[in-house]
Amino acid sequence: MADLSIQYLGLKLKNPVIIGSSGMTGTLAGVKHAAESGAGAIVLKSIFEEQILHEIDNFISHTENDADNSFQQGYQSVLQEREYDYEEAYSYLIDHAKEQTLSKYLSFVEEAKKSVDIPIIASINCTTAYDWHYFARRIQEAGADALELNVYVLPSNTMKNSAENEKVHFEIVQAVLHQVTIPVSLKIGYYFSGLATTAIELSKTGICGLVLFNRPFHPDIDIDTLEIHSKYLLSDPSEYSHVLRWMALLSGRVECPLIATTGIHTAETAIKQLLAGATAVEVVSAIYKLGYPVISDIIKGIEQWMDKKGYTSIDDFRGKMNQQSLPNPAEFERVQFMRLYSEIV
Repeated sequence: MADLSIQYLGLKLKNPVIIGSSGMTGTLAGVKHAAESGAGAIVLKSIFEEQILHEIDNFISHTENDADNSFQQGYQSVLQEREYDYEEAYSYLIDHAKEQTLSKYLSFVEEAKKSVDIPIIASINCTTAYDWHYFARRIQEAGADALELNVYVLPSNTMKNSAENEKVHFEIVQAVLHQVTIPVSLKIGYYFSGLATTAIELSKTGICGLVLFNRPFHPDIDIDTLEIHSKYLLSDPSEYSHVLRWMALLSGRVECPLIATTGIHTAETAIKQLLAGATAVEVVSAIYKLGYPVISDIIKGIEQWMDKKGYTSIDDFRGKMNQQSLPNPAEFERVQFMRLYSEIV
């Protein structure tokens, strides 16, 4: 029987199928269901930067408007006694609000870790450097086995060049790695002026994994109501091909493991990503569409394929089909696309 166990983030996983961060991993019940599905590890629902800032705004607004609020009364007393200026007072409120938000997430991490016997990976979703070094340290203290930083920067700010946008990733990673000893992975998007070179440089920072790719929000316009709303919340099975290309191009060139996510709905797709060089795959949308049993189906499918091919471990075939291993490396480049179209014509 094939051995599906792998090493990722310094942890031994019983198989390469990881349940990615989502609403399904945002409750204790969801975490338990995820573990029961047979997955190798679980990435908890992310704590979002926008969520924290929104809750800070709500907290401050509520505090300023509620004259009977006990915290407000105590806070005003402190200000009078210590003669704090407005800037310091505002900072005090922000720190208190952040701590309240963080405490909820830390409690969830602790409960999740106690409830299952597979690795728990906490997740932070960020767009700026913010205070993630502080948050990361507290998450480590809560017992998370590892931390996934989900950094998504849309290069839409016309006042910033590509180097400035890319610098954010390095700033976040450096700040976090300086504060924690647990393994850290980085989930990135594909909006880079030089994706290959940036990925290689990021892999040298000390992170223990690169996750390709975080799936962007897809806005759409309702022509009847003239409102903006989201579309394609869940991935389509065909979306794996974009990740597959970059997996094959980067495999063997980066200095840390690569994880594939987006469009992974079947064992066949998971196997393709492993052949391209992925250490593991993260699955989310398939569970929303087909339920938790899809995880066991994917695991079983990988095992059956390995037995059929005579592979005894994932290492026997991982990266076998990356660009560096192919007789014709151009098969993952644009020239192949052009050749195929010339054949059709």
